[in-house]
Amino acid sequence: MINAIWLGLILIGIVISMFNGNVQVVTDSVISSSKTAVEISIGLIGIMAFWLGLMRVAEEAGLVKALGRGLRPIMRRLFPEIPEDHPAVGSIVANVAANFFGLGNAATPLGIKAMQELQELNDNKEEATDAMVLFLAINTSSVTLISSSVIAYRAAANSGNVTEIIAPTIIATAISTVVAITTCKVLQKLPSFKREPFSKSESTGGDR
Repeated sequence: MINAIWLGLILIGIVISMFNGNVQVVTDSVISSSKTAVEISIGLIGIMAFWLGLMRVAEEAGLVKALGRGLRPIMRRLFPEIPEDHPAVGSIVANVAANFFGLGNAATPLGIKAMQELQELNDNKEEATDAMVLFLAINTSSVTLISSSVIAYRAAANSGNVTEIIAPTIIATAISTVVAITTCKVLQKLPSFKREPFSKSESTGGDR
């Protein structure tokens, strides 16, 4: 779908430029933007390596696991429908902890694993459970201590103070996470958003 959207935008831009007689402007912009993209990408290598390495040190030092242990009681209250000894709880905690430290590369597979384990508890495989929806909302708006990717982008753009976004990032992500959790919990209580009881006969077409 994303590829189709991008293709549509490109084709629309080309068609409009043809009607406006600005085809050369579009061509020049493509060449200029391509050059800028390469320059920014090369500039990101060093700073990304530094921050990802720093976060890896934090992970190996046990800081991520320590945060995970601290978050476990909170996760139990947020996801009461998940059995306490189920592996999904550990994966969710690990994912949130990884996002907190800006370990995007590590957080992604942990998030996928957590969602797969939540799916095992889902009696209706065609519809997401409340826990799955809430986890996705938390994962999307997760509180971030150090956003290494944004810092890298600012460094590549020659920002005067690349780390000044740390405090605003913490505040913004904390607010977004609270809003996400509150919204999910409120909507889950509304009749129109409650899941209907799933019957196995529905998936098999009923008795014959």
